[in-house]
Amino acid sequence: MHDQFDVTLEDADLLGEVELTTNLIIAASESDEHLSDDEIDRILGVTPQPRRED
Repeated sequence: MHDQFDVTLEDADLLGEVELTTNLIIAASESDEHLSDDEIDRILGVTPQPRRED
């Protein structure tokens, strides 16, 4: 008989999101001030897109 609750709980995308969230929590807890948008982007590995002129 198949147990519907016997599932693998590992999800690569979810683990990546948990890691990013954990990094933000640690950085925020170590900072005396609010994190700037640039600091958050750096922690998350976000690279700014060049602005397009229409």
